[in-house]
Amino acid sequence: MKPIAKAFTAGLAALTLTGCISLFPKQEPARLYRFGSVPAQAGAHAPGSVNVAVAPVDFNAAAAGDRLLTVTGSEVAYIASARWATPARIQFADALAAAFDGASNVSIAGRRELRSASALLEVNVTSFEVRYLQGQGAAPTAVVGLNATLVKLPERTIIARRTFVQQQPASENRVSAIVAALDGANSAALGELVAWTDQNAR
Repeated sequence: MKPIAKAFTAGLAALTLTGCISLFPKQEPARLYRFGSVPAQAGAHAPGSVNVAVAPVDFNAAAAGDRLLTVTGSEVAYIASARWATPARIQFADALAAAFDGASNVSIAGRRELRSASALLEVNVTSFEVRYLQGQGAAPTAVVGLNATLVKLPERTIIARRTFVQQQPASENRVSAIVAALDGANSAALGELVAWTDQNAR
């Protein structure tokens, strides 16, 4: 099998596009991928769960779309012939909501429950990328960075702030391995975020 620089292989959760008309018949269709593994659950919600509202996620603009972002030194590029099935910011928001489902004593407030929320969680995704630390021929490292702020409601005073950074090396320099590494780093970061929110929102 050839390295990424020459050809991409189908991998984790790859989807094949069918029924699409291409203006460039000789161009290979992009492979679509998903992420969003749910962190290990810490237990069911307690009867007196704290309602927390989640603000719209602020996502790094370069990585927010459907392209997989890579960084080599000062150079930033996207992996050719590979796309997220839906924009990364949307998949992240879904994974964030799922991480809180049964994972702590915190309940995410729905639209009808916003008035009863005792805290607001603000999340800024500062990094969602793979970094070629040893050059483009070596396996890269997935990096997911989050800035979180927990605000008390209705006073809107800051309860706590914290930065979460998770890194996970890809097993090899292939798209499937890169997606798996990003998924793992994201899951680990969300696991830490859930535990921190649970501790500080009580």
